[in-house]
Formats: sequence, C-alpha cells, structure tokens
Amino acid sequence: MTSQDDLFHPVIELPESTRRARYDRLVGLDDIKLRLRKEAALLADPRRLQAWAATHHGGDVAALTLFADRAPLFVFAGDVGSGKSALAESFGCDLSDFLNLPVFLYRLKLATRGSGLVGEMTSLIGDAFTHIHDAGQRATGPRGVRSVQILVVDEADALVQSREAQQMHHEDRAGVDAFLAGIDSLAGNRVPVIVVLCTNRVGALDPALMRRAAATFTFTRPNDEQRHAVLTQALEGLGIGTATVSKIAALTGATSDRPGYTFSDLTQRLVPAAVFRAFPDRPVYDEDLLSLAEDLQPTPVFTEKR
Repeated sequence: MTSQDDLFHPVIELPESTRRARYDRLVGLDDIKLRLRKEAALLADPRRLQAWAATHHGGDVAALTLFADRAPLFVFAGDVGSGKSALAESFGCDLSDFLNLPVFLYRLKLATRGSGLVGEMTSLIGDAFTHIHDAGQRATGPRGVRSVQILVVDEADALVQSREAQQMHHEDRAGVDAFLAGIDSLAGNRVPVIVVLCTNRVGALDPALMRRAAATFTFTRPNDEQRHAVLTQALEGLGIGTATVSKIAALTGATSDRPGYTFSDLTQRLVPAAVFRAFPDRPVYDEDLLSLAEDLQPTPVFTEKR
C-alpha cells in the first residue's frame, strides 16, 4: 500500500494558530460557518443528534433515520478567491472547539491521479481512503469519538470529473468509481471522517458524487455588507476613516463592465498594494486605497468550459 506521505500533505492537528487566524479572517461567511459547524458535528459524532432528540423530543424521532446513511461528504463550490479552500482547511479549528476534540486535517495530493498507468489511479485513491478510514476507526471507541479526520480535496474536478464527459479516459472513469466506493465505505461504517471537495467547476463533477453529498456550500463574491466587514478587519490599525471604508466597499462592487472584487482581491491584492505603496517612507492614506480601488481590476469570473 502507498505510504501516507505519498498520498497526503503533512497532516495538521487542529486547532492550530495559523489556520485559526485564517478562519477568523474569513468574515462575511457567518451563515456558511454556522451551517458547516452543525453539519460537520452531526456527521462526525451522530450520537449528539440522538442526545438532542432525547433532550428535546423525548427519544424516538423518526427523522433521525434520515441522517443514518448520509455520506460524510461536503462540496464547496464557487468562483476563484471566494474563500472555499481557506474555509475547508480551517473550519476544523471551530469544529474542534465545538466538539472539544482534536481534529486532524488531511490534504490530498493531486499526485493521486497517478501517471496514467492502467490501474494506478484506482489503486492510489483506494489507498488514500484506506488510510483515512483506518484513522477514523482508530479514533472511535466504546466511549465514543476521540478525534475527527477532515480530508480536503482541492481542485476536485481534476479528480472526480463527470464520467459522462466524452473525452474522459478509461483510467479516469475507474478513478471516479474508486472515489465513489471510498465515500460509500465511509458512510457505511460511520467513522468520524469528513471529506470536503473544493471546485470552481461544480458542473463538471460526477452526478453520482453530487447525489451523495450531505451538503453543497456555494461561495459567491462578497456583497456590499461583506466587503465592508472584510475591509474593516483588514484595515484595522491603519487609521482609515469609516466613511472611506464605505467608499472602498462601494468602489469594489460590481459595475456594468466588470464583476465585484473577490474576498482574496480585497485581502491579498488591494490592502497589501496600499501598504506597499506607503512603505517605507510614510503611512497609508485614505487616498491610496481609494485610487487603488478604482485602478485594480478584480479577478475575472471563472466560466466553465463545456
């Protein structure tokens, strides 16, 4: 069997300071964060749902049976820079706090696609699920769940593209079959493992995979309120006036000839550019940010190729 180091990036135990800070910086996603916490907690530790039913409904609740066979699979879909990958790799910090359990973050290497040899991709994906399944089993005991494993698959459309695609190679189809089998094995054994697929091309994912997803989270470009919240946090300490923040939030919205800024456009391009403009001779001025907001072009909208 392929070694863990060949299949995954280094495993990270959460909460961890860098990723907790990244989670906290993802402002404007409160609704997604709250829903994600609940969905993940119930998949990781189903006994919590039973305890809730006993407390609030006296025990037997028919609706609980609907949760029994849900696949521990989330799909994070959205445009480039919308925060889906950052949240996928950091929400385990919040989940750890909520469950009071350690959470281990696994990130699948795209090398699991293999080199194209017959059977290689299927074998690599199978090995990845065997590793994560075994980790989940070790984290479960008579007293309940001891830890949670989160497996993040970024650029998931490169791995589990729809088998209906005409140009799809036989080996790729077999890889999708192996991935579906891995998801089914996790659902059937109810181990504390959650798989998160991140994609810019949700329409390219295999329909059978989408049917299995316990939840699909759609990430969009920030609205006026969200841009204002992001900017307020990112500009803290620079002495930028509230009125200026409101103007920047308006300037970075969508216009007739371009889309609005993404979350990463604001935090990784606009604000850093203002700092670089001022460094090392002077402070950042309101005018720096206002002029940059007018001049910088936001990330183009990603369009799926059919």
